[in-house]
Amino acid sequence: MTTDHDISSVRVRALEQIVERGQTWDRMAARYHVTHPLPPWKSRLDATCDALDDEGAALPLLTRRDDEDRMSREVYASLPYPENQLVALAHSLVTRNVVDEDELAARMAAVRARLDAAGA
Repeated sequence: MTTDHDISSVRVRALEQIVERGQTWDRMAARYHVTHPLPPWKSRLDATCDALDDEGAALPLLTRRDDEDRMSREVYASLPYPENQLVALAHSLVTRNVVDEDELAARMAAVRARLDAAGA
């Protein structure tokens, strides 16, 4: 497990690819002809953050939130809000071994495949 002081030094390839591809809601919504202004995952992101805040004993709240804020500003600054919040949280959870990086990449690939199969 990584200490909180070096979280930004950990590379998470699946998240780096989001930045490299410029996968923002505006671009993805246009590609898949979605007109809703908010990403469908935004409410789940908020709920996940709330649940993690409630479970502060497992993941120290202030440390986790400070790390995610720093990651949003420093590592994922090229992404707009709320994308930078989403990838910063994912980075934090992968780094803390809460989420497996390979599983994250597989789920992202599965979502991309479903979208592509839907006729984008």
